[in-house]
Amino acid sequence: MDEVRSERKDHLRDFQDRLSERLRKASAAPRTARLGMQIGAQRWLVDLSEAGEIVPLPSMITPVPLTHDWLVGLANLRGTLFAVADLQRFAGDSPTPASKEARLLALSASLNVNSALIVTRMLGLHDPQGWTEDPARQHWAPWAGRCLIDGEGRDWHELNLSILAADERFLSASR
Repeated sequence: MDEVRSERKDHLRDFQDRLSERLRKASAAPRTARLGMQIGAQRWLVDLSEAGEIVPLPSMITPVPLTHDWLVGLANLRGTLFAVADLQRFAGDSPTPASKEARLLALSASLNVNSALIVTRMLGLHDPQGWTEDPARQHWAPWAGRCLIDGEGRDWHELNLSILAADERFLSASR
């Protein structure tokens, strides 16, 4: 029993150290830095002020009956229930596959929605200043902003979580 408690404390300490390091790096990042992530095959950029906690995909997500298939279920993130949404499925594509690299991105508490998105993998912080905008490749969804092309020619779509959090369809998960 004492070994289990000791192991939990070690895991908690490791988690706190990793979180502190991420916060330190985020505060040192340029003001224009955005959080990069991959959802399905697309690369997305999120404003750091709209992003909350990032956690590994929990093994236990409780399904909620009579909801749309893009609402995967509910997950307990450090004592708070979050509705887990598959943004790729919400956009009408196939479900985001679960993997070791998959993460949950909780929306910022400032958005007043206890929701988290399934992310295929995190791609770190990126500064899109100097990237070119491609108006011809704009996304159809109101919560998806500009399409930007980085220095290597890759497409990145801006994901506006505040617009997503206010989207009537996103807030109406029941069938």
